[in-house]
Amino acid sequence: MLKAFYHPGFAADIGQHVMPMHKFGMVAEALRAFDWVELVEPAPVTEVDLLRVHVPEYVNAVRTGAPRLLAESQKFPWSPALWPSVLLTGGGCLAAGRDALLTGASAALVSGFHHSHASNGEGFCTFNGLVVAAEAMRVAGEICRVAILDMDLHYGNGTARLAATRPWVTAVSVYGNDYCNNTPFRDVSVKRHVDGENHISFPLPSGCDRADMLRIMEEALPFVLTGGRPDLILYQAGADPFREDPYSPLDLDYEDLKARDRMIFAFARQHSIPIAWVLAGGYTPDTSCVVRVHVNTFMAWHDVFEPE
Repeated sequence: MLKAFYHPGFAADIGQHVMPMHKFGMVAEALRAFDWVELVEPAPVTEVDLLRVHVPEYVNAVRTGAPRLLAESQKFPWSPALWPSVLLTGGGCLAAGRDALLTGASAALVSGFHHSHASNGEGFCTFNGLVVAAEAMRVAGEICRVAILDMDLHYGNGTARLAATRPWVTAVSVYGNDYCNNTPFRDVSVKRHVDGENHISFPLPSGCDRADMLRIMEEALPFVLTGGRPDLILYQAGADPFREDPYSPLDLDYEDLKARDRMIFAFARQHSIPIAWVLAGGYTPDTSCVVRVHVNTFMAWHDVFEPE
């Protein structure tokens, strides 16, 4: 039985927004059709958990709404509903990580992590739940090393910056849009950044198809083992590389992204590394397209770990 952590409180009421907050509930409903998935409500992370990664001024701004510019630095309109929502989404990521250590694999129906920095949010990412979860598990003695594998459309700039000061983290980002100063760059040839010893990136060129993506992934995945086998992989499974996404310059359909997921799960299984994943991105006007990509990630896990 695969656990998927979900709470109705993941979706803060932020009004009309390009980020489809209702997708979490839609994915949860779709997963109820699978008798091998168990939906579980997580506990929220604590302020102490956040402060291991984010500065007090930023944490307090998100909690109180002041200063407003900082509280809204992730491009969400602030409301009192934001604080409990982001505590729960961080809690979902942490719960999935801990469950994966026990069972081998787990998931959280959350997104919005990899652009956030220690002192501010960016790109619909308030707190970096990936690093918050990793820090909580490390402090508890549950892990020594973690790999964060980012397959969102956009480059995980916040995760890379946070990894740079944490040598026990390895961050690998395979992406089709760059991201800098709260701005996406559609063509990866336009904007580039500097990789580091423990954070590395692999751009997917505009028009990238399945063959190109899998070839680049074959080059990228061994870097997950940089510094030794990690105790856990945290996988950011983006829906926005989908060819119909308004931000995507890539030529990838549902089956292509499912092949991506199968390759990642097969890598984790081959190396006996527990894996926990979160659902990122996805901005097609028809949210059912986003939901289908996310549900396919669960089906890819089943294909690899529980084949008929």
